[in-house]
Amino acid sequence: MSENNRTLSIQLLLLVITVITTTLAGAEWMFGNLFVFVENRLGWKEFLQGFHFSIPFLGVLTIHEFGHYFVARRHQVSVSLPYYIPLWFGISPSIGTMGAFIRIKDAVQSRIKFFDIGIAGPLAGFAAALGVLWYGFTHLPPPEHIFTIHPEYLEHGLNYPQFVYENPAGNIALGDNILFWLFKTYVADPELVPHRFEIIHYPYLFAGYLALFFTSLNLLPLGQLDGGHILYGMIGKKWFDKVAPALFILFVTYSGLGLYTLSEFAGMPDSKFYAMLFSLTVYAGFLFICFRKIFENPLNAVITSLAIVLVQLGFSYFRPDWTGYPGFLFFFFILGRFLGIRHPETIDNRPLGAGRFILGVVALIVFVLCFSPKPFVML
Repeated sequence: MSENNRTLSIQLLLLVITVITTTLAGAEWMFGNLFVFVENRLGWKEFLQGFHFSIPFLGVLTIHEFGHYFVARRHQVSVSLPYYIPLWFGISPSIGTMGAFIRIKDAVQSRIKFFDIGIAGPLAGFAAALGVLWYGFTHLPPPEHIFTIHPEYLEHGLNYPQFVYENPAGNIALGDNILFWLFKTYVADPELVPHRFEIIHYPYLFAGYLALFFTSLNLLPLGQLDGGHILYGMIGKKWFDKVAPALFILFVTYSGLGLYTLSEFAGMPDSKFYAMLFSLTVYAGFLFICFRKIFENPLNAVITSLAIVLVQLGFSYFRPDWTGYPGFLFFFFILGRFLGIRHPETIDNRPLGAGRFILGVVALIVFVLCFSPKPFVML
């Protein structure tokens, strides 16, 4: 078997496995149950229903990747077909995949090419996500549909939210973003919109929300994320190396807001105080690891990490109601420590024309529309 055929076989196999794993995951979210390790486990019938999640979700993901692929080919940049990454836990819910990527085989030496390749995927995927959300919000089932998922709610009738959420612990809610809110408010029939704790059971809504979430992550203007390519194309290397670190510091600072508060330290017994102080020191060390590769001088990383801790503690005193989303910290750790927030330099640094610059502004607007400050709320 030739090298090309072997690679294509691997890509097809990964695609098939990812279709299976996302279908399994979709069914688990739809029915609030698992396929293994439980008594009343899901079966073939529920698996087939899972395609209502996997097809739109993988459809958006595929359109995103082929947006990159076709524009790269148009610029005569050699790229691979998408590699899909399956991920299914079995013992707990998952989304069935870690995404997909294409491998750029040639060095890209032009700001314009980086911009075009970077922006094509998010805009294509965003357009597809709009279609998924439109379909999902205009084809909502009747409110009684929730009783097929939670038959225990039936005794309360459609007033079930007044009773079943008295203790909301263990529930998962999707955080709002501007676009999702607009669809709920102006597109959907308000009488059919499910409760915030139940949206995860509606496959098109959940798939569309995840598509917006991953679009916003890709559009973060950092490193070699799509947003990084876009920003680099718009402002060039000199300004990118100033703006990207500043934005990275801002994002990390937001993420950790409320993780530690001054009120926790006040009046605490010595044993707990020192344990909390040790935990805070570990957190500061974690921040140092995130920032170490950004600065040539490690002292700057130390100062930045300590400054962020002080700012976060200050916010906890003056605005204790302002909290971030610690779930982002792992992503920023991977980005800062391994992927990097810098962008490779190019030889051809001709600036973008007005049309491309406007597209870059559109991409920024898409990021704002899709971004959820707290994407998943676990109570």
